[in-house]
Amino acid sequence: MRVLHTMIRVSDLEKSLTFYTNILGMKLLRLHEYPEGKFTLAFVGFGDEKDHAVIELTYNWGVTSYDKGNAFGHVAIEVEDAYETCELIKSKGGKVVREAGAMQHGKTVIAFIEDPDGYKIELIQAGTF
Repeated sequence: MRVLHTMIRVSDLEKSLTFYTNILGMKLLRLHEYPEGKFTLAFVGFGDEKDHAVIELTYNWGVTSYDKGNAFGHVAIEVEDAYETCELIKSKGGKVVREAGAMQHGKTVIAFIEDPDGYKIELIQAGTF
């Protein structure tokens, strides 16, 4: 068994694709529209689905917002340098909601960013966890 993908619902597919591809540097791996069901699925990731877990962006046509509730936490991504990555994300128009630094009760260097729908993404600096 292995993790294949995490699905999140997005309110503006183009904004989300821009965020995940241009700001985070993921690749659009596949996109398929389902006119009968009025939804589009876009899969993004850092590598091919056969070797990597990816994110499935689900766009339900005409839905502009979702109640995210309080059960979902975040997606985590390992980065070489969390400080540098935060600066790069900000320079591309991304939103950093917690600057890079050591976590409160440890030495792991983390930061948090948000995608266009407000989903949190944790950046974890390699070699610090």
